[in-house]
Amino acid sequence: MSDKSGFNGGQILFAFLGGAAAGAVVALLTAKQSGAKTRAEIRHRARVSYNDAARLPKSMRGALGAARDAFNESISANGAG
Repeated sequence: MSDKSGFNGGQILFAFLGGAAAGAVVALLTAKQSGAKTRAEIRHRARVSYNDAARLPKSMRGALGAARDAFNESISANGAG
């Protein structure tokens, strides 16, 4: 997926997610709670995000493998392989 601006879908998705993360940080920093609670919340959310990001490549490899297997099976079922 590419448009005239030269950005692909992945770049747009990451830009959107980055903007959402920046908005969440700003919301936390401007919240009406103590600094200690805010810092603890930021640490917690950063840890959760890090753990989610660490699992993402493994998930993507699994999805790629499943898509490849499904493609190969469909080719074999149609007699083209």
